[in-house]
Amino acid sequence: MNSAGNGKKERATVSKTGFFTGVHGGMGLASKGMVLAFVVFTALNVELANDIYSAVRSWIETTLAWYYIGAVTFMLFTCLFLMFSRYGTIRLGDDDSRPEFSNFSWFAMLFSAGVGIGLLFFSIAEPLFYFDNSMPWKYPNNPLADHAGVTELSQQRAAHAMRVTYFHWGFHGWSIYVIVGLCLAYFGFRKKLPFTLRSALYPVIGDRIYGPIGHAVDLLAVFGTVFGVATSLGLGVSQMAAGLNVLFGIDPGVTTQVILIACISVVATASAVSGVGNGIRIISEWNIYLSIVLVAFFLFGGPTQWLMGFFITSIGDYLWNVIPMGFWTAATPGDAAWQGGWTIFYWGWWISWAPFVGMFIARISRGRTIREFMVGAMFVPTTIAFFWLCIFGGSALHMELNATGGVGTAGVLDIVKAWNLPNALFGTIERVTDLSWLNWSMSALATLLLATWFITSSDSGTLVITTMLSMGDDNPPVRFRIIWGLGEGFVAAVLLLAGGLKALQTAAIAAALPVSIIMLVMAYGLLKSLREDSSAVEGHDPSVGAETIAAE
Repeated sequence: MNSAGNGKKERATVSKTGFFTGVHGGMGLASKGMVLAFVVFTALNVELANDIYSAVRSWIETTLAWYYIGAVTFMLFTCLFLMFSRYGTIRLGDDDSRPEFSNFSWFAMLFSAGVGIGLLFFSIAEPLFYFDNSMPWKYPNNPLADHAGVTELSQQRAAHAMRVTYFHWGFHGWSIYVIVGLCLAYFGFRKKLPFTLRSALYPVIGDRIYGPIGHAVDLLAVFGTVFGVATSLGLGVSQMAAGLNVLFGIDPGVTTQVILIACISVVATASAVSGVGNGIRIISEWNIYLSIVLVAFFLFGGPTQWLMGFFITSIGDYLWNVIPMGFWTAATPGDAAWQGGWTIFYWGWWISWAPFVGMFIARISRGRTIREFMVGAMFVPTTIAFFWLCIFGGSALHMELNATGGVGTAGVLDIVKAWNLPNALFGTIERVTDLSWLNWSMSALATLLLATWFITSSDSGTLVITTMLSMGDDNPPVRFRIIWGLGEGFVAAVLLLAGGLKALQTAAIAAALPVSIIMLVMAYGLLKSLREDSSAVEGHDPSVGAETIAAE
């Protein structure tokens, strides 16, 4: 396919003069109008908006759970196939290209963009919820454990809780990111198509990616990125505010949260302006260094031997059960409510973030082989996430299992039962040691990490949005990085003040349905193109560059 020529054709549509210089004028105007329309509609009548978005989401969860389960499982098996297939040696770029970033920087940015802030928020709250058996939401806390007959609060139920937590943060979720990232890197760097989501559809619809269909696909990706980042910012600042309340007694209310949003947005915008190789890379690396300190606090300040044994046991339990769990569909109303509220919610959230995270991990993966990309992006972040979840969640579980007043009386479980999830992390930290100064210091570090993890997600999202609107330019205009970086914070602040963040989170999950269909088409197009790639043919001369391949 003559993709190089098509890339030039598409770049020619970027405005040369006026306000939209450097981006596609129609896309730039449409994206801003779309975001403004949703924010205004939601803010003016939050209750109506929430009812509409919730109805759509409820219909998806009750009617299409089987589809989400099947689609995500298909993506996982596609990733495993590509990892071990003959296509694994193909480079994401010219045959003589090599990675732009070191392995450490690459892994740090992968982890920061993909799961950083979510792990801090849910690493304790989620395992504790699955460990509980009180059914505060009128459906089982952990139906998989209940079906196995493990209904009492015990170490066996704690293992079941970690199994489900790993499932929601493990290979299934990352396969969604990896499929999108691989498609974008392959068609963008190797086939020389515009570095936007639409390009992955080229094998299926050809030159029509340059028309309304392509515009709609990229606008949907912009929607998911803006509102995914904005709602996550609202989630993150609620926990940051809880941390400031623990540290300094500051009121964790809306005013504090809005101020935090403003501060984070400014720093994240400055990072996005500096580019991937500077601000984003440096902050991502420091995230890892600081996270190691916090993990070490839990590991060595708590029951070290028990935690390491629990990690090995729970990982083996997850690996043994991951495939059956991936195919499980609920058969009763209670189980269906749990699956919709947790598993389908997670699959929708991973999918809604996939265009953003997928494009970012593609952007930082030029020059790597398909196998190197698949192994690195699938196994390294998940292994780190599993260890993190076990050390944090396991610490809280151990406290509850060994509470002096009996199992479940340590206090952290009560925080989760009250659905005060932002405080679960700090409630656990203050119980790790008897040294109040050390616990205070670690609460401060956790609060700082919440900010820096989110900065890396926000600046990555800004770079992705502006890259798509500039038709794949990996150095999009600075003024639009500033506009969109501050705009994400503005959206979060307005919706927080109006009480509409939950409504937009629900809307983002509902938007995952059309995105999932696009992803399945992308996966088909990738497999189709790989079968035709001469680099995968035995006897291929690696000296043949991408210019020759692009002209096929």
